Amino acid sequence: MRNIVSAVVFAVLPITVMAADSFTVDPAHTFPNFTINHLGFSTMHGRFGNTTGKLSIDEANHAGSVDVVIDAASVDTGFGKRDDHLRSPDFLNAKEFPQITYKSTKVTINKDSSAAMVEGNFTLAGVTKPVTLNVTHMHCGINPMDPKKQQYRCGFDAEAKIKRSDFGVKFAAPAIGDDMNISLELEAQRD
Repeated sequence: MRNIVSAVVFAVLPITVMAADSFTVDPAHTFPNFTINHLGFSTMHGRFGNTTGKLSIDEANHAGSVDVVIDAASVDTGFGKRDDHLRSPDFLNAKEFPQITYKSTKVTINKDSSAAMVEGNFTLAGVTKPVTLNVTHMHCGINPMDPKKQQYRCGFDAEAKIKRSDFGVKFAAPAIGDDMNISLELEAQRD
């Protein structure tokens, strides 16, 4: 089984140089989402509908990288007026900072390739901080829906917890929670 979440890294073997596999994020099967406490009454759920990015996988060294770009204006909580407020300078400031990004600095894939720890830099509302993604599930293989059985894909489920105030997003805190749970369910196709 191939590893997931990796960087454009070359493994130098005796006499042979082997390149890492490169993957392009499939936006139709990628789901960045979040939860946050709302006024102590409930948990609000939200998602982003537009994501791009690249992965690269170094199977031999159980290493790699992730580079994900999320369109901040694509935030969707199921309520248009709230989504407009989330796009405003009170929260995401999507007009001035249209992209939310994650760029890995180190990927450690478990030897059985079923999970990983990804260290990297997360940028939200123009502020960049280190955030570690805990990859709880990974899988690579031929897409079973491909009639030619040639599309090789990798996917993973990752989670992290951040404090929005660390990124300068302090509106209505602590009534609206400071802690945000972030999940990223991602699929990518080999280039």
